[in-house]
Formats: sequence, C-alpha cells, structure tokens
Amino acid sequence: MVDRFGELLVKSNIITQEQLNKAIEEQRVSGGKIGYNLTKLGFINEKDLTAFLSKQYGIPAIDLATVEIVPDVIKLISEDVAKKYQIIPTSRTGSTLIVAMSDPSNIFVIDDIKFLTGYNVEPMVSSETAIKSAIDKHYAVPEMDIGDVLTEFDESEMEVVQEEEEVDISDLKKEIEDAPVVKLVNLVLTDAIKKDASDIHLEPYEKYFRVRYRIDGVLQQVMNPPVRMKNAIVSRIKIMSSLDIAERRLPQDGRIKLKLGADKEMDYRVSVLPTLFGEKVVLRLLDKSSLQLDMTKLGFEQEALDNFLEAIHKPWGMVLVTGPTGSGKTTTLYSALTDLNKISENISTAEDPVEYNLMGINQVQMHEEIGLNFAAALRAFLRQDPDIIMVGEVRDYETAEISIKAALTGHLVLSTLHTNDAPSSINRLLNMGIEPFLIASSTNLVLAQRLARKICNECKEQVKVAEQTLIDLGFTPEGGSVQCYKGKGCAKCNGTGYKGRVALYEVMPLSETLKDLVLNGVSTAELKRAAVDEGMKTLRMSGLQKIKEGVSTLEEILRVTMGD
Repeated sequence: MVDRFGELLVKSNIITQEQLNKAIEEQRVSGGKIGYNLTKLGFINEKDLTAFLSKQYGIPAIDLATVEIVPDVIKLISEDVAKKYQIIPTSRTGSTLIVAMSDPSNIFVIDDIKFLTGYNVEPMVSSETAIKSAIDKHYAVPEMDIGDVLTEFDESEMEVVQEEEEVDISDLKKEIEDAPVVKLVNLVLTDAIKKDASDIHLEPYEKYFRVRYRIDGVLQQVMNPPVRMKNAIVSRIKIMSSLDIAERRLPQDGRIKLKLGADKEMDYRVSVLPTLFGEKVVLRLLDKSSLQLDMTKLGFEQEALDNFLEAIHKPWGMVLVTGPTGSGKTTTLYSALTDLNKISENISTAEDPVEYNLMGINQVQMHEEIGLNFAAALRAFLRQDPDIIMVGEVRDYETAEISIKAALTGHLVLSTLHTNDAPSSINRLLNMGIEPFLIASSTNLVLAQRLARKICNECKEQVKVAEQTLIDLGFTPEGGSVQCYKGKGCAKCNGTGYKGRVALYEVMPLSETLKDLVLNGVSTAELKRAAVDEGMKTLRMSGLQKIKEGVSTLEEILRVTMGD
C-alpha cells in the first residue's frame, strides 16, 4: 500500500522517484506512513497532500487547523483509539459523527468507531501530520492556567526569603511534594515545549521570582511565581534531575528525561547556579525529533554549501565553525557528521556537554574535574585509529596544537571557536600561540554563523522602506528594487511577528592566496577584504539575501549582524 500510494504521487508528478525513495528510507528508520514522511522531509506540503488524498478517495478534505472542535465531540473517541487509528472526531450532526482520517478507505476502522460510539461515521480526509497535531492539541492534559495554579499558593504567607536563612531539608522535601509545586513545575516544562522554547530560565531576585522562556533566540517573561516558593520549585527540578538538594552553594549540572505520550521524549539539560538571592536554574530543551540534520535546509546559499561540503569531504585538514553561544554551531557540526557517517569511517567526538546521541559515532563527554578535557580526549582519540575527529571547542593552546597536528597527519578535524566572524578566527589561533605556517597548512575552511528569526507566515505583510535605508544597510541601487516584509503579530507567533529561525553563514575556504596572506601576518581586515574579493559572502550579505527572499526583516538582520 505504501509503495502504491507513493507510485501514484510519482505518476501525478507531485514528487520524484528519488524523493519517494528517500521517504521510504526515512519510513524504515522512524516509522509512520509514507505521506507523513514526505511532508516531514519537505517534499510535499500538507495542503497538496490532502488535496491528492481527497481526489484519490473521492472524499471531501478538511483543514483541521481552521476547525474548532468542541470538547463534547472529542470525548466520543478516547485518546488511545484516536492515536491507534490516527483519526479525530470533528463534529456531530444528529446520529452522524464526522471523523477526519488519513486513510478513509479503511472500513475496519470505520466499523470499529461505529461500534464504540454508536454513531454513523462520515469520513473526511486529512494528512497524518495535521491529525497528529490535532490529537496533541485536543487530547493534551487540560491546560492549567498559570493563574489557577498560583491561586493554590497562600499569598498571605508570602515573604522574602533571605539567602542567609537556614533551610530545613525535611520541611523542604514536604513542600516539594505539594500539589501546587508539582503542578507548577510540570506546567513550566510542558508549556515551554508548546511555545517552541529552546531554554527555560528560573531566576530568583530579592523581592520576586520570575520564569522566562527563550523563544526564537529572544527571552520572554511568562510568569512570576511567589517568592516564598522559589526553594521548593528549584528543589523539585533538582530532584527530577538527580541533583543534591542539600547543596546550595556550588553549581550543579544534571538532566531530566520527560516522557510525553506514547512515542515522544524530551530531554532537558539542567544547570543550577548559586546567585545572591537563591539558585538560578536554566534548562536547555533538547528535542531530537526536531533536530534538523539536512544541510540543504539549514539556510546555506548554494555556493557556500558547495564550499563547506568540499571542505568536510577532504581526507584531512581542519574545518572550524565559529559564532557565539546559541548560534547553531552544534547543529551545523552534527549535520556535517551525519553526512560523513559511513561504515568505513571511524568518527569520535569530544563534547561538553553531549547534546544529542548520534548512532554510529563515538561521543565522549568531558569531565574537567577528573582531568578528561578536550586535550586529553584528543590524545586518546589519536590512539584509537580515527578517521574523523570532532572537538567541542578549541579554547586553549594545547587543544589547538593537538587538533592541528591531527589535521596535518591525515585526519579530518571539525571544531568550534568563539569569534565574531570567519577571518578573525585566524587571529584567535595566532593569539593562542599557534604558528602561522601551521594554521595555513592545516585549515581547509572557516565558517561563521548566526541565527536570525524568520517572519511568521500567518501574519506576513509587505512594508515600505525608504530607498536610502536599504542603501545604508548594504543594498546596491543597481541591484533593483527590494520588497521588504514583516510579521504583524498573531496567535501563532505570540504577537511577535516571528516564527522559527534561519541560519546566516559566512564561509571562508582557505585558498592559496589567503594562506599566503596568513603566512605574511596580514591584519584581519585585510584578510576579510581578500576573502570577499574571492567571493566570500559575509554574515551581513547573507542577511541581506534573507531580506530579499522575504525570509527575515531589516530589524532582525541589523540585530544579529555587523556592517561590513
């Protein structure tokens, strides 16, 4: 049936045979129906898939995103049945129940629903992705309102807790198990997932306690729990991440694995830091299912992608990815490793911390306290017959020296640096004490990146921008007119006008000309000018391209890039 449906899509020229083969391969790995995998890989959009299904089955299509389903109708079919058959009831008319299905030809499912509900069933067709989203939305645990949870705290007993006070651990343990504390922590963890947050910050101050989410790279405040509950809330998170609740003077790191439904798990990386008025907790959300490892979808321009792929497929040498924390360096490196991951290659990584587990790659977690740092791991890797090595970060002379020596002795080395752009990475290595001839002979390519917020597609609208403003930003008058867009703000993007992020890339291959300049000790500015002359697009240029394509806004590109 899978192949038959896929073949029909190919015959209708909706997808290619190559795309079908990739979707079948993805289906073998992660399961799901062929239509679901085609939309997940971006080969067909949901609207076209639903229209095709409707035509094939001769059954009307339904857009679940625009349908309001009342709770009384949802109650007619249990969550287990809905997930098992991938269906959702949408409305009821007299003795007829209208049900959205991804496979309305399955008469056994229709008969089962008739038997379970006592209603006649009228099927309508929808995509599996849309049905899954609707099930998650309507069968989720009834959303607790933050206000409702907080009313369970006795506000009259609220007082500022001074850090110098001794906290009785036995009393604290009782507070941790209080229903309001458990509910509030669960609400924070699940609400962050729904809002597509990447981090959760719980921050204690003298007179208040606040919770913020980082959404699309920008922090947004979501609630202010009572100050007196800060110790109980923090301790609840520490227990969930197997940390010591009695230790409140030292930083601690842990992990929480949360099971959401039958087939989804979410990992939270937990960092606890003692501050003046209590412990601050930051949780990084690690959702492997949303990890984008297809380099063609990361935001690369074609020429930059070709240069990067050429560099990582060389048999030896060093490729550096640079940018600030949270700029997507890990995703780019993981994407490169996924592309390089073959039976014939021995790949080892030294990471601090290991964010995602990658099948077929030997990942090593750093432990500075016992002497396992990047330099020690690199030495061990070189005794393990490696082909490809990834180093989490080159941050000192020792790590840089071993990385370069490995790159010069027949190994491909991938690593990150913290610099502002690609050319300044060379200066950073020189400042660490690495000789210019070693840098020139070992480095294949340097890539700098940033993440810019994308305009929300639901509320995107065209805006007028003065021509002089565009010229000041970097657009050239001979480049033709530029249409600019922004998001007006809607429910889908929480009124921000932005939804999701795209990467901006500055890719600098070290050509023979640039290597000569490095050997001659030229300045970063001169190196950058030479790289641009050879065709390198700077981060600002990459941002301008995203404005031209209607992907991001002027304000966002100005926020994340510097002028050339």
